[in-house]
Amino acid sequence: MINQSEIKTANKKKDFWGFPFSHFTYFFIWQIINGYLTLWMEQIGHLNGAEAGVVFSMMAGFSLIFQPSFGIISDKLIFKKNLILTISIAGILIGPYFQWLFLPLMKINSTFVAIITGIFLSFILNGGVSVIEQYVQRASLANHFEYGHSRMGGSLAGMCASFLGGQLFLWSPNSIFWACTISAMILTGLLLFNDKIHMENANLAGGTSSRLNLKQISSIFKIKNFWFLSLFYIGTASIYDIFDQQFIIFFKSFFDTASQGTAAYSYMTTAQIGIEFILMFPMPWIINRIGARNGLIAYGTILAIRIIGSALSPNLFWVILLRLLAGLEMPLILVSIMKYISGAFDLRLYATIYALSSNFAKQITEFFLATAAGKMYDSIGFHHTYLILGVIVAIFTIFTALFLKKENPVQAGERDRAGNPKA
Repeated sequence: MINQSEIKTANKKKDFWGFPFSHFTYFFIWQIINGYLTLWMEQIGHLNGAEAGVVFSMMAGFSLIFQPSFGIISDKLIFKKNLILTISIAGILIGPYFQWLFLPLMKINSTFVAIITGIFLSFILNGGVSVIEQYVQRASLANHFEYGHSRMGGSLAGMCASFLGGQLFLWSPNSIFWACTISAMILTGLLLFNDKIHMENANLAGGTSSRLNLKQISSIFKIKNFWFLSLFYIGTASIYDIFDQQFIIFFKSFFDTASQGTAAYSYMTTAQIGIEFILMFPMPWIINRIGARNGLIAYGTILAIRIIGSALSPNLFWVILLRLLAGLEMPLILVSIMKYISGAFDLRLYATIYALSSNFAKQITEFFLATAAGKMYDSIGFHHTYLILGVIVAIFTIFTALFLKKENPVQAGERDRAGNPKA
């Protein structure tokens, strides 16, 4: 006979599993688009490096509208699913858009298609990611599980999408977008019928509803640490995205044929995200030991080494080896930033701060730099461009180590070896 404590434990386990599956379906879409959109635009859309950079700049530009507004809305909704469901339903339209609209629009005007694509993908990805992430982070506080363990679903999705995306692209390039549509349909079903929040613990995640006013929101901009965190993201995570956007083109240059490079890229990225998936499990424990601030500094240090190392790589072996280091970077930044914001700021403003400092600051940098980086790739080459980007990351990481304040470990949910909150 099962006692009440066993039933309670079983219910907690059941309530956890919906969130990694939600992470899986969303980040499957994310990895497909970020991993293969550039290749699709080059081979199917026939865009050059500068034109592809314009598309990414427009995605970043429109996210400057979506991200702050999504953050404020999320802090008002808390656990209500209005916005997150709208994003998942929009994801269902990815297949039809790229199958039937993108190329006809390109015949009209390339700038016009960049704007339309920027609005569409920014809504789902650049703006939507903060909505997904803060929702699960808040759920982890209410349901008493580690956010990083749910995020393993996203890492597993990245691994599956990298491998499957390469095979789908070689079979039929447009099929990668229909895979996104199917994944978005599953995500919508999970949000509607599966993800359950322990509302009795909602106060641990900022309450059940929030009546934010303009004064409370504007107070964020008076916090020095908010600006330091934003600068950290400007100089590290945004550079990572710019470095990664056309990396597949750089990688393919080491191969005799495009198909060989595409297949090898899918295998390498699958291995990289496999490492990320494995490390995501112990990463909450590691960040609990070293602290979220130190985790952010470690991320910036490894990223600088990887980008500068790629610039100086003499052959394919070193390019692959350094790329695999990204499997360590992502667990570091994903777990660290969630715990850091929880421990260093007012939880009632969690989503707004996450959207503004992490995503908004990152996207505004990409808006201005993505097109410039695309032109640099075309003019001075990948090696010299990567060297410049790597030095920028190193400078901003040193700045973070000097000025970013330490988080409150109890509020961040950091625990000691016995599993108790750290003092």
